[in-house]
Amino acid sequence: MEFENLKYDKKDGIAKITINRPNVMNALTPALLKEMKVAVEDAGKDTNVRVVIITGMGRAFSAGVDLLSLGEIKLKGGAVGPVLDDPARAVIDIIQTIPKVVIAAVNGYCITGALEIVLGCDLIVASENAKFGDTHTRWGLRPSWGMSQRLPRKIGLLKAKEMSFTAELITAKEAERIGLVNMAVAADKMEYIVQQLAEKIIANSADAIAAYKYLYNHGMRGTLENGIELEAKSKFEINDTEERLEKFRKKGT
Repeated sequence: MEFENLKYDKKDGIAKITINRPNVMNALTPALLKEMKVAVEDAGKDTNVRVVIITGMGRAFSAGVDLLSLGEIKLKGGAVGPVLDDPARAVIDIIQTIPKVVIAAVNGYCITGALEIVLGCDLIVASENAKFGDTHTRWGLRPSWGMSQRLPRKIGLLKAKEMSFTAELITAKEAERIGLVNMAVAADKMEYIVQQLAEKIIANSADAIAAYKYLYNHGMRGTLENGIELEAKSKFEINDTEERLEKFRKKGT
């Protein structure tokens, strides 16, 4: 499978998607977003893939939307419009719905539209060199890929407002402190740590993890009571329970 804007590799149960426009800090275009959807969708359907890693080439995960890619389109009401909204929302939706764990490995700058994609991922590991920001207000834009809803659910309303209203960047360590990322790690160790994290996930039941992902992502959309009801009433096909329990029993004998 050939891509113009991405590198896509699969090995040992891990699919790695690398945004590959380093000369423009991996800025997001409609074409890139469409390619990313295809790659994530392919990984989701591949029974050999257990974990998907999304990262960037060079010194940025992505600096956000490539506004030059919009050409002469006028941004009415501060919105980038369907040319970017539609493929971006499709990427985030497929990230959240495939039954695989998607890890964002944030290697550098992760700004605005890129942050919106990262917020859709299941886990986020950041290099100590990474910086995060929501700069919509700096350019007179309004969010349209989910920022106003996902960011406060991740870090709390007050911190989300601070990030959006000031449009200032925060460090990886600050992102870790406020719960925006799972962990901030040394740049030269990030690839190893993400690999180790993926291997820990792969060691567990793929079906059980898929069930958890569904319950987490759907349950968080409603009230606690609705989420508990969803958990109680949902049925899943988990095929390796007996196999895993039998291994446990044998260890105990």
